[in-house]
Amino acid sequence: MKIVEEKNEVTIVFAGDSGDGIQLTGTQFTTTNALFGNDISTFPDYPAEIRAPQGTVAGVSGFQLKFGSNEVYTPGDICDVLVAMNAAALKVNLPRLRKNGTIILNTDGFNAKDIKLAKYENNPLEDKSLDDYRTIQIDVSKLTKAALVDSGMGKKEIDRSRNMFVLGFLYYMYSRKLENTEKFIKEKFAKKPELIDANLKVLNAGYNYADTSEIFTSRYNVKAAELPKGEYRSIMGNQATAIGLVAASQKAGLDLFYGTYPITPASDILHELAKHKNFGVKTFQAEDEIAAICSVIGAAFGGKLGVTASSGPGIALKGEAIGLGVMLELPMVICNVQRGGPSTGLPTKTEQSDLLQAIYGRNGEAPMPVIAASSPSDCFETVYEAVRIAIEHMTPVFFLSDGYIANGSEPWKFPNPDSLKEIKAPFINGEVEKPFLPYRRDQNFVRRWAIPGVEGLEHRIGGLEKQDETGDVSYDPENHEKMVKIRQAKVDAVVNSIPLQEINNGLPEGEVLVIGWGSTFGVIKTAVKKAVEEGVKVGHIHLRYLNPLPKNLGELIQKFDHVIVPEMNNGQLVKILRDKYLVDAKGINKIKGIPFSTQEIIDAIEDSIIKV
Repeated sequence: MKIVEEKNEVTIVFAGDSGDGIQLTGTQFTTTNALFGNDISTFPDYPAEIRAPQGTVAGVSGFQLKFGSNEVYTPGDICDVLVAMNAAALKVNLPRLRKNGTIILNTDGFNAKDIKLAKYENNPLEDKSLDDYRTIQIDVSKLTKAALVDSGMGKKEIDRSRNMFVLGFLYYMYSRKLENTEKFIKEKFAKKPELIDANLKVLNAGYNYADTSEIFTSRYNVKAAELPKGEYRSIMGNQATAIGLVAASQKAGLDLFYGTYPITPASDILHELAKHKNFGVKTFQAEDEIAAICSVIGAAFGGKLGVTASSGPGIALKGEAIGLGVMLELPMVICNVQRGGPSTGLPTKTEQSDLLQAIYGRNGEAPMPVIAASSPSDCFETVYEAVRIAIEHMTPVFFLSDGYIANGSEPWKFPNPDSLKEIKAPFINGEVEKPFLPYRRDQNFVRRWAIPGVEGLEHRIGGLEKQDETGDVSYDPENHEKMVKIRQAKVDAVVNSIPLQEINNGLPEGEVLVIGWGSTFGVIKTAVKKAVEEGVKVGHIHLRYLNPLPKNLGELIQKFDHVIVPEMNNGQLVKILRDKYLVDAKGINKIKGIPFSTQEIIDAIEDSIIKV
């Protein structure tokens, strides 16, 4: 009987070739711990090259998971356990492992060919380079083959089951049950009973091997976290975005039309929405990005909730049509799941590089509200808010996410539907005035939503400048300037319907204010919490509303001596803050396709004080 040691939190990295099922393994381990009640945060790390040669550093797929009995805000800076399926996976991820950490190695991935492909000079299993770590060497391939010796399956099919052996091994190591993954296997391979049998055998073989071998004398357990009472599920950012869109469409009483063209890392929004036709969701995969956004304009003109999603390259292609949506003043939501750029850039790597594109990246004066999610679960509330603003203010709205948020996961508490904000569409009801003025506005410069096909609501559409109130084509210089000012004033008026900014973490005044947006939330929160514990007078503001900015933001900034702005770009929000508030904000920039570490933010806080 092995002793069970209690841990407060554990960070694990799974790594191997793309064909090793690394993402599936990480997702299953995540789901099991989420169901157990741990707080979790994940970071899937896909290869930059979609079909990189097997065994090479470029082809390594990774999945980092942190689970704990306390609140978890990031997937961790360094890991406690590294699972490496081959030599390249070890080489890429060993720097992320703490000294005395545990390495679980598939020895079959360290033959002469694998060592050469990973560009090792010597076999790391033999040259004592791993002496500072606790190394568990397992021939996963051999043991998987032994478990399936009578299955009649070929070598290729057997190798595909190796990830289940590792998963079973870790379930035993961390005192977790197999039921969730067994259920998943039965559902996934419902039409292929031979694969159900094979994967279950290998899963149990890994669990039993850990139980009966003398590899370690103790098991580990991470108790459930004390989260607020409620019903939870593990959710990824793209899933939360899709569900938030459905919830908003239901609350507004509108059918949801989603027109898109697939692109990494936004495609899973389409996949999730396609499952919800019972809620009046219509999904349309267009032939290209331009067709996608134009279909959304048509849906919005017809009285539906029109939504599209893409990443930076696709947003660039949609630019002119988005401007048309601004000119027509139609409620649309444009989701940008950001990735590294420019052009094709780093399709599988995360970045916050499209903020200026969202705020300014259209021809002419085409202002739009812009809001950004800060975590996978926050995507639900933030995209819901994007829909509310779009409908109630009759304007296209940008919703920003990124690859880190989109593919990461964390526990999400199901909201009470009654707690969601009301969304009231400004449809024209009752008797229509004559002559009908489609661009007559209320006090917030919002026009009413005139649905085509209704007698008396006929009006002109198109991208040419509109005459005030009538919407007729106008080339008058004075009218053009007036309309530009009106469209800007309408976006500016959104500030009256959004909450005042709060200090998210840390102190309300002091030496350093850290201002962030998007997926830097967790790491900034962790760093600020540690800095405060060490006596630094630091506060943290995280912006959801990026255009317009909350009306009290300037007042909050003035309460601190120094302002730093960590961003995964070359300095975009910092430019906006300097322009808006004339503040000497300092940019802390990381453009490597990977998130900040907690220590990087702590160092930046300390440096901002020391350099004065």
